[in-house]
Amino acid sequence: MSEPDIGAAGGEDARPPRVRRARGARESLGSVVLGFESIVVFLGGLVVYGLNALPEGIASWWGIVAGTALAVLMILTAGLLRHSWAIAVGWGLQVVVLLGGILVPALVIVALVFGALWAYGTIKGASLDARNARIAASTDPSNGE
Repeated sequence: MSEPDIGAAGGEDARPPRVRRARGARESLGSVVLGFESIVVFLGGLVVYGLNALPEGIASWWGIVAGTALAVLMILTAGLLRHSWAIAVGWGLQVVVLLGGILVPALVIVALVFGALWAYGTIKGASLDARNARIAASTDPSNGE
């Protein structure tokens, strides 16, 4: 006994499989950098909490809250990198991590390393995307050649 074909004309909705959107190099590299940086930033929030590095009068648990919030913002931004404004948000997040170096100087090293990775990913990724677009345009048979 064979099972009925669900996609046949038996009344079931026979939609074609969904095609994934093509991601460029800038989006891919940027999302990898922000994804890994979110882990390090969360751990940096734990360091701020553990060292009680916040100014007098501010509870140390705010370090965990800030680290978690910044990590979540990085993950959300990584998912939105298809938009050009999200690249600017990513740069802003890099500045926030750098400012965290006021509380814990080791965060300056984190900011410099991930800032360099972010710069490379966004700048080199954009040039790779432009090169790939030129190659695709030159090999496209519908361009009249």
